[in-house]
Amino acid sequence: MQAGLYVVTSQALSAGRSTIAIIEAALRGGAKLIQLREKDMNTKEFVQLAQVARRMTEKADALLVINDRLDVAMGVGADGVHLGQDDFPVDMARRLAPEMIIGASSHSEKEAVEAERLGASYVNIGPLFPTTTKNWRGSFLGLEALRTICPRLRIPVTVMGGIKKEHVKPLTEAGATAIAVVTAVTTAPDPEAAVRELLDQIRKIPRVGVFGM
Repeated sequence: MQAGLYVVTSQALSAGRSTIAIIEAALRGGAKLIQLREKDMNTKEFVQLAQVARRMTEKADALLVINDRLDVAMGVGADGVHLGQDDFPVDMARRLAPEMIIGASSHSEKEAVEAERLGASYVNIGPLFPTTTKNWRGSFLGLEALRTICPRLRIPVTVMGGIKKEHVKPLTEAGATAIAVVTAVTTAPDPEAAVRELLDQIRKIPRVGVFGM
């Protein structure tokens, strides 16, 4: 599936709108890859939300990735799970869900290469630029780090952290195969229009991310 734009949810960063409303808008705008990332929800609420998101993405022929929670991803029949450095181990997730898309957050070349070795389907490199989405005490990687990391990998590379539409061309030129965003969509006055605008930028670039089962 062509999925050059990777929309990540956060109800806390959605300008008072629900995550369901953001997903609806993103899918109307043409997004084909949604990550459900809700750090402040309890498990029951998250599962209920994930069930609704699964129905919505299936209807729109889009992929659904669940952040952190392999159990929730498997329980609702999501297409994938995205794991951070302190989450469930990638190699164990691969054994439990051999057909699932498994993404891994990576903050360095070493982490990215190791994630691929352990069986990740893709790695997410970031944060690249200053961002308000998460508290980050490390350095921001920037384009130079991306140019160094991408040639070391055989799997798709998503990028995240403070990304705006003007970053799309240089990021893809540096090796990114998909652009992941949170607030560029979730806080936009018109999330659907924001998705369309980002996709317009991405479609101008020959290198577009491909994700699938």
